[in-house]
Amino acid sequence: MTTPSLQANGTLAASRQTNTGNPDTVETRLWPDEHLWLYALMRSDSNVAPCFRFPDLISGCVSHVFSQALPAARIFHYLRTQMIQRDPQTTRLREWMWRAQYALLLELQRDPQNRHPHPKFQLDQFTTTCVALSRLDDASGATVFRFARSNMAQRAKAASPELCT
Repeated sequence: MTTPSLQANGTLAASRQTNTGNPDTVETRLWPDEHLWLYALMRSDSNVAPCFRFPDLISGCVSHVFSQALPAARIFHYLRTQMIQRDPQTTRLREWMWRAQYALLLELQRDPQNRHPHPKFQLDQFTTTCVALSRLDDASGATVFRFARSNMAQRAKAASPELCT
């Protein structure tokens, strides 16, 4: 099965599915600082019952940013003022996120603010921006855990709506 995958620079490319085998997750890339912060959250004493992994934490960040007023404007502002100043050759770390949150970022890639004459940002930059904004909003990660729990409940309900009544 051929699925979209990311190249090292964060651009989409068709390749064999190389993720965990879960069709509900999509590969993405994170810049090192944001990856390190999420890794610290994953290993923290606050990450219990259940213990969330990277797909949950990344998706929690995306959901958090999209729950706020004017998420696209906030994301593009961060991209144009902060991400643009980073070394574009920085190696990104491969991770996965849940498809529902990937769909939100995919819409941003198609947004007029990401088309000519504006600079074109890639999925890894959108993903990293959501993590960075979540960290700026709440460095403790409590908000990310709250959204990870909410996302998990929504996925479970969608998978078996008859069991959730």
